[in-house]
Amino acid sequence: MPSASPRLATRAILIHQDRLLLVNAYPDGESPLMCAPGGGVHRGSSLPDNLAREVQEETGLAIAVGAPCLVNEFHDPDGSFHQVDIYFRCILTGAADIDPDWQDVERVVNRWQWVSRAELANIPHKPDSLGAVAFGAPGAITYDPLEPILR
Repeated sequence: MPSASPRLATRAILIHQDRLLLVNAYPDGESPLMCAPGGGVHRGSSLPDNLAREVQEETGLAIAVGAPCLVNEFHDPDGSFHQVDIYFRCILTGAADIDPDWQDVERVVNRWQWVSRAELANIPHKPDSLGAVAFGAPGAITYDPLEPILR
């Protein structure tokens, strides 16, 4: 039975020296798929505060959260999962180096990397519009229509 409402999450478009930060959030690296850092929204906390917390938990990095730039949603057509991700442009407020021994608080993120636009083209990632939004000119908020989740 489908849940009453979609899960809401925030994600960071974080560029440093023309490179985008990506994470792999599949337990035990069971998928090569990379995505922007971020995660589920906690009730009673603002979207920017949630995002800053998630990025810190997943990478140890401190950020300032800027304007929203992308709304993406995906679902499991055969199940009850449906998620809406709101992406925000962010900037680092501290060092860009991630401690190689850093461990995600929830132990879901198992690797991270800074990638150029050219490198992103050769890395499995979601959403498909990530590169255009991250490396394109800031502007209007982009919307990605509902798409099936990748397994």
